[in-house]
Amino acid sequence: MSIYKKAIGKQFQHLHPMLQKRYEISSLNSFQGSGVMEKLSGGPVWLYPFFFLGTKWKLLFPESGENITFVIKNTPRKGKNGEEQIHWERIFYFDKKKRYFNALMSLDEERSIIKDYLGEPALMYSDLAFNVNDASGSITIQSQDQRLVLGRWEIPLPRIFQGLATVTESYLEKEKAFHIKVKVENPIIGSLFSYEGVFRDDASDKESISY
Repeated sequence: MSIYKKAIGKQFQHLHPMLQKRYEISSLNSFQGSGVMEKLSGGPVWLYPFFFLGTKWKLLFPESGENITFVIKNTPRKGKNGEEQIHWERIFYFDKKKRYFNALMSLDEERSIIKDYLGEPALMYSDLAFNVNDASGSITIQSQDQRLVLGRWEIPLPRIFQGLATVTESYLEKEKAFHIKVKVENPIIGSLFSYEGVFRDDASDKESISY
């Protein structure tokens, strides 16, 4: 059973069937998709030096634009203690540049929370809570408590220094594609990073072509 199915619990059955398939990532299967982000925006210009520095950790970047080619890869891994992990590689293509927004996730079974380590090596940590919209079958993911990761040290961040993410993912029947909307906000600064667009399961596309 995937870590996401365990975290979501009984709500998982109310997800759209294609989202259920997408989040059944485990040691037995992975996911790769590709598509286009219709719009991608960053934060205030004065933060760009920090975003550029973030490229060193494959975490955030200063570029923005429209109709940005996008690839997502979710790959299962095993931690040093045998913990099941899912590596998230999100790649955005800006002309000749590739920018990343990567993470490594695992499950806190006691709290039914996904542990999200952002960057490579990890620079930020965030608890993630998953909620299903029963009416539409979509899923909303929200970040909660966050910590700054400095090697072995993890320092809790006051809320005014946090970048809180809200992710909404749904399946579009007509387009046969996943729609995603991501927004990262700070309580003081406002929007830090956002993107919205569609992507398709590469495996499904290959099956349809071969058929």
